[in-house]
Amino acid sequence: MHRWLGQHDGGTGLLRALGVEFLDDAGAPVAPGGQGLAEIAAVDVSGLHPRASDVRWRIAVDVDNPLTGERGAAAVFGPQKGADEDDVAALDAGLSHLAGVLAAHTGAEAEDYRQAAGFGAAGGIPVGLVSLLGAEVVPGSQMVGEAVGLAESLAEADIVLTGEGSLDSQSLGGKVVEAVRRNAPAGAAVVVIAGTVKLTAAECREAGLTGAFSIAPGAAELQELLERAPELITQTAAQACGLLAHSR
Repeated sequence: MHRWLGQHDGGTGLLRALGVEFLDDAGAPVAPGGQGLAEIAAVDVSGLHPRASDVRWRIAVDVDNPLTGERGAAAVFGPQKGADEDDVAALDAGLSHLAGVLAAHTGAEAEDYRQAAGFGAAGGIPVGLVSLLGAEVVPGSQMVGEAVGLAESLAEADIVLTGEGSLDSQSLGGKVVEAVRRNAPAGAAVVVIAGTVKLTAAECREAGLTGAFSIAPGAAELQELLERAPELITQTAAQACGLLAHSR
């Protein structure tokens, strides 16, 4: 397993920093990161910083993936970071084992930890914080939307433009596009301006989007798109608004 895949650690690294110990059958600390998860036999919270339990923990996530399984942290995000098939299997098994140990420690149901939406975010960090610190898992887009008054800002809108680097199925799982669509008033056209569009027109409609447009003017290198992004976004937005204005 690649050493840097240790970031799939179920939040154990953060909890270690706060004083929690994760121990093996012999009572010794297990290796840090994802590679040590399968060896955890007990959790020692006696050294937990006293203030850690006195604050309100809210975890902002931008995906709704569960901790384990086909849509879990290891299966979906591991390959993006270089994990091969064996790495994914080991990490998924380790996260599943961690969920079982934490459930036994707290009296919860292990499957609640393994399959809860959003627990696969950031290498599974929510499972550790929820189980031991009572953290609340909240879509990041929802948290930011509430802070900036998104619903109020869109209340009178006829056309709503939002953006995404790559519009794909993950964009509809708790990210900004989904939050904007959810807060847009009924009847408003919701259009995504993206670097690449990987959803079909039918998939966009099913997701409640009026349409999606890529800023790429044709075959182009990523660096070119980055350098020309302001110009390309402006031009693409103008094209989309012109089309929508004409249709109304």
